Amino acid sequence: MNSDVQDHHPSVPHESHAAPRGTGHHLIPSHSTASTGNDSMFPFKLEPTDTTTTTPPSGGVDNDTDDSDLPEPRVLLERIPTILQPSIPWTKRLMHFTFAWYTVTLSTSGVSLVLAITPHRFRGLSTIGLVIFLLDLFFFLVITGAITVRFILYKSTFQRAFTRPNEALFVPTFFLSIAAILCNVAEYARIFIFDDDINYRFTGSHASNTTSHSTPWLGNSTFGQPSEPDDEAAPDASFSSFRTFLCIAFWFFSALTFLVSVIQYHLLFTVKAERRLSLTTITPAWVLPIFPVMLIGTLAGSFSKTQDPESAIGMICAGLAAQGLGLLVSFFFFSSYLSRLMAFGLPAQRPGMFIAVGPPSFTGAAVISMASDIPRIFQQLQSLNTSQITILTGIGNTDTLAAGVKLAAIWLGVFLWGLGFWFFVSAVAGIVAGMPDKKFHLSWWSIVFPNVGFTIASIKIGQGLGSEGVLWMGSGLTVALVLAWAFIGYRCVRAVMKREIVWPGHDEDS
Repeated sequence: MNSDVQDHHPSVPHESHAAPRGTGHHLIPSHSTASTGNDSMFPFKLEPTDTTTTTPPSGGVDNDTDDSDLPEPRVLLERIPTILQPSIPWTKRLMHFTFAWYTVTLSTSGVSLVLAITPHRFRGLSTIGLVIFLLDLFFFLVITGAITVRFILYKSTFQRAFTRPNEALFVPTFFLSIAAILCNVAEYARIFIFDDDINYRFTGSHASNTTSHSTPWLGNSTFGQPSEPDDEAAPDASFSSFRTFLCIAFWFFSALTFLVSVIQYHLLFTVKAERRLSLTTITPAWVLPIFPVMLIGTLAGSFSKTQDPESAIGMICAGLAAQGLGLLVSFFFFSSYLSRLMAFGLPAQRPGMFIAVGPPSFTGAAVISMASDIPRIFQQLQSLNTSQITILTGIGNTDTLAAGVKLAAIWLGVFLWGLGFWFFVSAVAGIVAGMPDKKFHLSWWSIVFPNVGFTIASIKIGQGLGSEGVLWMGSGLTVALVLAWAFIGYRCVRAVMKREIVWPGHDEDS
């Protein structure tokens, strides 16, 4: 499978090199950045006189990498369906097991996360979501193991994975999967371990006038008062460890993804000219390297509720800065993407158009989620009388200020929701209009994971506005996501068995 980032070329190859996409192996002219000769190799060879074969341009040799551990370049097959081609060992197929497979775990985590927060629930729904989340953890381990084996067996593929734009653009899906897993950990711990309540309980001396409240992780303690040293105080230590883990994970993930986004874009900026991406081929997949940075805000909105006020306000500030960075960088790319659509038409792999739904949707959902914790933070910071936030100095009652922050967040969420909805409908229209390439590609998972953000944003807006209609829309989107996830999962397994993916010339390493 060739990724959606190179589905259009400004110049047309000669007829003698053309072959229908998806009917076997085809050749790309040497000036194209989409493929080179030895990227689509077979462990067998036809006679040169066979009319179904042709010699790759420039001898099919990739001069900028050391492929001594890979099979020798062979004559490529054309027009022969992969199902009719001789089988090759799974160890050979693993050479083409790319980072794009993390879209499977990203989508699965997204579905389980939506099931955890969808507003209209029935008995057992949380258990179904937990089972899907555990299944996602299994997928993550299997995919990570398969990619590790690929790098061990074919050492040169490690460097190629980060320098070939087709595959390099999907490297961030690894970090996106980790972020989605962390969000699920927080949500399902809240549901199954902490009795649907993970809010940090302020126990300072200034909280003595606060209403009494008992939670499982506080044992029999009274809110604002120390627990008795009995056996039931153990859950308090569990919660303390849990929130410490979330705090460390948040800051480590934030630093790592910011650094990775800078490095990865630098590699794409400095890749060799013959492989450099062209504005005529731009798709929403170009924003993927900055996508993990945007999920810092999502993590902040989920984790801040477990933290003390000083730590929580730091998380929220970092999350807000990350959301601004990710959203603005995405907008810069989207302007060129829309220009490309006007000049060159729709991409061949239409499901990838859904990626554009993600940045505005996840940003709107993250901002509303972060703002929902502001009343608790402001109240506790004021009670401490040591607030480091200048705006709180001299304010006797923070309720109005906190309400203003929440209102502004909802307004911003609605503002961005409209853009996400427009991209969503445009992608649906592109698919309904027909897909030139109807074979399964891993880009089909783009139908699921960006729309997870759109669904969560709809739910958050419905909750903020108290709109039952919007909440039912969120529930309807949840059902649609689950159905899409199941169908695409079936097609993914079928594609592997029918050699449509994880096969020479059909993946992002092509």
